[in-house]
Amino acid sequence: MDALISTFHLDIKLLLAQVLNFAIVFLILYFLVFRPLFKVMGDRSRTIQKGLDDAAEMEHRLEAAKAEQAEMIKEAKNEAAALLEEANRQAEARKADFISKAKEEVGMLINREKAKMQADKAETLREIRSEVAEMIKDGWEKILGEKMDKTLDEKLITKALKKHD
Repeated sequence: MDALISTFHLDIKLLLAQVLNFAIVFLILYFLVFRPLFKVMGDRSRTIQKGLDDAAEMEHRLEAAKAEQAEMIKEAKNEAAALLEEANRQAEARKADFISKAKEEVGMLINREKAKMQADKAETLREIRSEVAEMIKDGWEKILGEKMDKTLDEKLITKALKKHD
């Protein structure tokens, strides 16, 4: 070992002093610099990891929210389709109801008009018969040259009407 010390010109006292100085500097650096630095770096690593974990959880929640949103949209579309179908069904029912009511009203109107026409026809026939009877009476009076009495008048009118019916 002496050969090694003499070859490299090492001084043991100086070497021990340098080792002691290195140890003191290392301890000072360790407690004052490296330890707080490692602590800050560890905290920072934990903060970054927590942020990554939170981001992953948020991404998972976002995917779940998207899935829930898609489900809600699907349900809303189904409800809208059901409401639209119900509205169409109600509209068809109303349409059918309006059509049936309109048909009833038209039927009633036609029946009323038919009854009115029959009443008008009967009234017109009475008026025509009355006028024909009056014309026959006037004609007989001219032919006979005298005024007819009521019994003769009725007899002739009845006979004339029987021929025309």
